[in-house]
Amino acid sequence: MKSKDFTTVISEMIFSKKGYDVKIVDLRKLATFADYFIICSADSDTQVKAIADEIDKKLRDEGIKCWHKEGFMALQWVLLDYVDVVVHIFKKDAREFYNLEKLWGDAEIIEVVDPMLKPKKEVAEKKKTPRKTITASKKKQ
Repeated sequence: MKSKDFTTVISEMIFSKKGYDVKIVDLRKLATFADYFIICSADSDTQVKAIADEIDKKLRDEGIKCWHKEGFMALQWVLLDYVDVVVHIFKKDAREFYNLEKLWGDAEIIEVVDPMLKPKKEVAEKKKTPRKTITASKKKQ
């Protein structure tokens, strides 16, 4: 599975467990350790764990094993490392504190919109880094 397709599949899993504020950070021009970060937020420890478990289980069922996992004890920031794609699941406060988007501010950051939410009119803000918005495709069953 290509990294780009992989990020879309993971985004869908995040939304299925009510994760939000999903962003994909394209690191291909800036780093060699990963192609993408996927960053999302959750409101509680339980939700952080549910999102991480969903991603891990579904990918394992597809034969994709996580190379490294971290953060399951405190559940403030869970990291799932799939080598080319690293998933960061943050509790809201921890995400604001660590602010990975700012740390990797030179990267292209793609905002992923939950397809189940109705689009809202947003005023375009001038940003230093290029931004894109995509909608996760709704999986047909």
